[in-house]
Amino acid sequence: MTQHTQQNDGGYAVAELAKPVWTLGVAQSRVHPAADEAGMKANLDHMLHLVDNTFHATFGPTPDLLFFHEFPISGWDKWTKAEAERRCIEIPGPETELIAAKAREYGCHIAFGAYVRDPDWPGHVLSITTLIAPDGSILAKHWKARNVKGVFSGFELFTTTVYDVLDEYVDKYGIDEVVPVARTPLGNISLSSTQLEPELFRAAAIKGAEIFLRTASGSFNEIDIRASALHNRVYTAIVNNSLLARETNFFEDTGAGGSAIYGPDGNVIAAADSKFEKLILGQIPIAAFRARHRQPDIHWDLYRPIFEKYTSRFEPNLFTPYQPDSLEDAGRYLNGRSRWI
Repeated sequence: MTQHTQQNDGGYAVAELAKPVWTLGVAQSRVHPAADEAGMKANLDHMLHLVDNTFHATFGPTPDLLFFHEFPISGWDKWTKAEAERRCIEIPGPETELIAAKAREYGCHIAFGAYVRDPDWPGHVLSITTLIAPDGSILAKHWKARNVKGVFSGFELFTTTVYDVLDEYVDKYGIDEVVPVARTPLGNISLSSTQLEPELFRAAAIKGAEIFLRTASGSFNEIDIRASALHNRVYTAIVNNSLLARETNFFEDTGAGGSAIYGPDGNVIAAADSKFEKLILGQIPIAAFRARHRQPDIHWDLYRPIFEKYTSRFEPNLFTPYQPDSLEDAGRYLNGRSRWI
């Protein structure tokens, strides 16, 4: 683990680059709610099939990193926590071993999101985005930082995020892992399924993140994604699901499509031109970028007094004493807990 330190020239800690330019592949694929273990296996098999397709059907540079969305293995539905737990994987575990085998076969990195159970966090359902190296090792497991609250009608999300158990998380992993940055041979990477929290990505950029890999399922805000690239002058990719299967409980085009790669100027490098399953490829000239890139130039002394007096709407650690057992239970539990009068 590399601790974040401020450098006098605006630089940041890095790992040696494997190559000056590399190719990012964004796999806009289905998010199919798994009914049971057989459904989980079918989803994983399809994900592995798409990895094979990527290297079979790509003419020109093949991806050095192939990026999948938030729930390619489990899918998503309005499950209870117990139902979601049955669709959790472990990291490492049988699923990651099969994905790692594909990473080794093709010599590429693979990133994906998943519901995760962890013996260190009994009773919690985690949402984690994982990065696997070409040798099959796990380079990073980045928790979702926080869930949006007060947006859904009649329910809240019950997955446990860093904010929900902040003190215990820091005790286990250290303060540096609250906003983690993976320093890899492809560059400094931040993996996240968090939406509409610009401060999170600003903090990651201050710590030296050069590439934001952002997952979604069921829609996202394009301005939010593009702004995180532009405001922090970094590369940002968003991967969302494709059209849903007709047999699911949702309409086919529910929140589908829009996957894209954006450059440090906020402009599109590559984007999906349909809502179907799609591979998007973009070049990341990381060596040239790094030669000129610095941390965000923030006039922090202007804002520090305001942030120091700010009180967030919901306090941290709310899932330490209690883990809601359903979306509706999470809504009831969080109702009335706002610190804003």
